Amino acid sequence: MIGHLCFGCGWKPRYGDAETLSKARNTSVKGLARSGVVAARAGKVRLLRRDELNASWTLAEDQRPTVWEATQHLIRALDQGGEAAAGELLRQLGGAAEPARDLAYRLYAICERKGWAQEALAYNMLAAAWPRLTELASEARPGQMGLL
Repeated sequence: MIGHLCFGCGWKPRYGDAETLSKARNTSVKGLARSGVVAARAGKVRLLRRDELNASWTLAEDQRPTVWEATQHLIRALDQGGEAAAGELLRQLGGAAEPARDLAYRLYAICERKGWAQEALAYNMLAAAWPRLTELASEARPGQMGLL
């Protein structure tokens, strides 16, 4: 279902179905919309694409950070700022980094299965760079906040 929600294949869950799913994760569609990761319009819900997320996002200012955001912003940082920028973001993510890596692997598999080569490449780039990003994150200066 993640693939359907995030890659615009046309299927968008009805608001009620999405609300039921979100309740199982102790959240709500309205909360996810306020956090800036979903669009809910005309009774339909979808995850925002990477290019739709707030480009000035920072972990320190996010009241409800999500693994989705972390993964997408890591890809954006890697693509636009290289390994140094992505390594710094990885350091800031702290405990949220591993779930972001796991999500990237899962989304890569979905993209490969669905034939979405461009998206698969983005997730594969993050996964392939992960060891170097981890190294850069551990070398970065201490003192900034990560997720708890």
